[in-house]
Amino acid sequence: MSNIANLAQLTGEISGSTFGPIGYGLAAIGPGIGVGIVAGKAIEGIARQPELAGQIRTTMFLGIALSEALALIGIVAGYIYG
Repeated sequence: MSNIANLAQLTGEISGSTFGPIGYGLAAIGPGIGVGIVAGKAIEGIARQPELAGQIRTTMFLGIALSEALALIGIVAGYIYG
């Protein structure tokens, strides 16, 4: 019973700066999944049509760059709003 009383007396504050890393971690989940999907589909496409490997690879790198831009926006937003 004394543990409940001690727990009720605890007063803690979470400052806004502690949410930055948490927010970036959550923001990095989407681009991480996106990069995995893009790379996997590119490998499937190259396996099906090896003669188009150069075009598929170029498109894959473009998709990865756009996905990683979201992760960079997430880290910048963490610093701006954190």
